[in-house]
Amino acid sequence: MIWIKGAKWFAASAVAVMMVACGGGSDSPPTANIKPADFVDVVDNPYFPRIAGTKYVYEGKTQDGLELNKIEILHETRQVMGITATVMRDTAYLNGELIEDTYDWFAQDKAGNVWYLGEDVKNYENGQLKDTAGSWEAGVDGALPGIIMYADPAAHIGEKYRQEYYKGEAEDMAELLSISESVTVPYGSFDHVVQTKDYTPLEPDLLEYKYYAEGIGDVKTVNPKTGEEVVLVEFISP
Repeated sequence: MIWIKGAKWFAASAVAVMMVACGGGSDSPPTANIKPADFVDVVDNPYFPRIAGTKYVYEGKTQDGLELNKIEILHETRQVMGITATVMRDTAYLNGELIEDTYDWFAQDKAGNVWYLGEDVKNYENGQLKDTAGSWEAGVDGALPGIIMYADPAAHIGEKYRQEYYKGEAEDMAELLSISESVTVPYGSFDHVVQTKDYTPLEPDLLEYKYYAEGIGDVKTVNPKTGEEVVLVEFISP
């Protein structure tokens, strides 16, 4: 998720350093020059709010069946790289069976950008824990944080940026496409929606378009190759 000199200037500069390192398809690892003092306690970016007590429910029909995602922003926090991160729990079900239980960690800098600091993933199969593939934590084993949402998306249209970086495990990236989309989902209709294109070099065939509504966050995800959609069906504010 980014106007005073000083602290806010530093945060914006940190983003710029990271974006330069991420661009151009270089094989060299990115850098992220951020400090705990650059962050605030609450993630309240209009397009990616993560306020404790908020709940989301998403549904989508896939080639494997009915997908259900339940998201809850917890009251607990976690220290990552010395930064106090907001904890989000995301549980995913396929045809009623639990397939993933993940804790994600987010933090917002003083400029308003939302950073992704890692995730603790548990993947399930037939009701049993299968593995923890996809887990990573910024500052551990070379992993680095990425941007999930800018404070000012309009200033970054056409830019590509890293959302996460743990070499060979978590390398999601995005491109900011638009700030003026209109979207209707079961929960409601929204204008002035931010659209991103999400992809990863680890799985070149995977591509998603994501849509973020002001005051809510992500409301829709579309796989343009299959036409499959996951949409917001319920939103409970704290």
